[in-house]
Amino acid sequence: MPLPAEMRFIDLPSFGAPEVMTVARRPLPAVRPGEILVRVEAAGVNRPDVAQRQGTYPPPKDASPILGLEISGEVAALGEGVTEFKPGDKVCALANGGGYADYCAAPAGQALPWPKGYDAVKAAALCETFFTVWANLFQMAGLTEGESVLIHGGTSGIGTTAIQLAGAFGATVYATAGSQEKCEACEKLGATRGINYRTEDFAEVIKAETGGKGVDVVLDMIGAAYLEKNLNVLAKDGCLSIIAFLGGNVAEKVNLSPIMVKRLTVTGSTMRPRTADEKRAIRDDLLAQVWPLLDEGKVAPVIHSVLPFGEVIEAHRLMETGSHIGKIVLKL
Repeated sequence: MPLPAEMRFIDLPSFGAPEVMTVARRPLPAVRPGEILVRVEAAGVNRPDVAQRQGTYPPPKDASPILGLEISGEVAALGEGVTEFKPGDKVCALANGGGYADYCAAPAGQALPWPKGYDAVKAAALCETFFTVWANLFQMAGLTEGESVLIHGGTSGIGTTAIQLAGAFGATVYATAGSQEKCEACEKLGATRGINYRTEDFAEVIKAETGGKGVDVVLDMIGAAYLEKNLNVLAKDGCLSIIAFLGGNVAEKVNLSPIMVKRLTVTGSTMRPRTADEKRAIRDDLLAQVWPLLDEGKVAPVIHSVLPFGEVIEAHRLMETGSHIGKIVLKL
């Protein structure tokens, strides 16, 4: 199929509320060496997209300024040197931007085949969260079989992915969420205990659940507001992995002594600034260790809503309410 001269994309003429986004047209992106051009069929909506729209998460200088970090669709063209895919392959990819468009150029090293039985919507709900969870929970925090983990934001896209993967690899999982319905959703996904942070003190619950030992890993997206409690709930030689700052990035008057007394590790990362080689290494791990679980149906993305491409404003509004359980996907 010949490529068109132009494509639809979501334009961001200024920063601000969801209403600043508009559907516009522009030429297709150039495909650089090592990249694939994907005819996008669906795109995931994620917190970094919201932050970029608001002006608080600028894209790297060499990245597309168009919103959208995860896509699924069909390979339409290959950049120089790409041999692992061919035109017509169905792929999902962690994009460096540009996902909210009919066509998106993405590094081949950040693309994976659709798991068995998947359609475009399910495939589009994978990459941003699975790359993030694998890198932070397993590669950096070193979660292993027999250990325990507390996952904050258990019903977010990250949370629903982390609960399932931690359980699949033999960890005991606890998760926080903001309602009884959400706590029950966490438990259905495999959490031993969902903790309603609005009505319960998660530190007290973890202490009771673990007999005072604490958990081996905390995966946190809150930041400053939870820092001291997170340190307190960790067991000896535990690890706090921070992936976002929804509760602020400046902590004051925090008792840091548990770090020394319990030999704790505090780490964190963002995905977007990682190098292409680092992202490829995460992709290779996912392909070897996680994609078989997806193929077998042992792990699956949780999808809250699927909206048409033209309803991107509503998709961002929904993301900002925090009422969703799982992923929000735009269908092209």
